[in-house]
Amino acid sequence: MWRASLPSPEDIGEIIVETTRQGLYLKCCAVHVATAVEAVAIGPAHEPKAVERLAIAKLKKALASR
Repeated sequence: MWRASLPSPEDIGEIIVETTRQGLYLKCCAVHVATAVEAVAIGPAHEPKAVERLAIAKLKKALASR
């Protein structure tokens, strides 16, 4: 499932989020549109919002270290 999110409060720009269920686990990829930087998080499928938050947090950290 792909979806473009709204700009975050930190205003890092547009982010595309993809989630894929793999058995009991959920893989979430977050991509920063302007720079094509990607971050991936894997977690339990019954906590999709938590896995998405983790992927976005990892993306923000990757962008901050650039």
